[in-house]
Amino acid sequence: MTADLSLCGDRELAARALAGRQDAYREFLARHKAPVFRLIRANVGDEGEAMDLTQESFVAGFAALARYDGDRPFRVWILRIALNKCRDWARRRAVRAFFTRALPLESARDVAGDSPAIDVEVSDRAELVRVQRAIVDLPVNLREVLVLRGVEELSQAETAAMLGVSEKTVETRLYRARAKLRAMLDA
Repeated sequence: MTADLSLCGDRELAARALAGRQDAYREFLARHKAPVFRLIRANVGDEGEAMDLTQESFVAGFAALARYDGDRPFRVWILRIALNKCRDWARRRAVRAFFTRALPLESARDVAGDSPAIDVEVSDRAELVRVQRAIVDLPVNLREVLVLRGVEELSQAETAAMLGVSEKTVETRLYRARAKLRAMLDA
């Protein structure tokens, strides 16, 4: 049953999902789970958190599927939802960090670390972690453009539409993100 769905466009697949076909939802997941996960992992720097946020993104996307505009690529739409989930996560994390710092020192051993997990499939794990940390440390507006253009390979127009900025702004932010990342890694 899924074989015929692999030939469907996003609009038709959304219509089938809204009609109650569970295999249409599975097809959306098969098509878009990896890019959503990569985007989130690049923004939050932790694979466990990225998996949770990926699930949250698809749950939110499927709940709002009736509002999906079939004239646009589903990938851009679901990545926008994922980016919003990353922003929500960062706000929650800032609040948690504030309260964590307020804890007495004797309870500090109960606080989980924020360091990203090491990717075991990459030979130079230390360098990968260093780059991931540097990306996470970029200002949000630069990090988002860098991840969308460099990792997810969205076009400049798609990135601009997703972020609600001009294409020139995307170009400028990408240039600044690369320069700042290079400077951070050289330091």
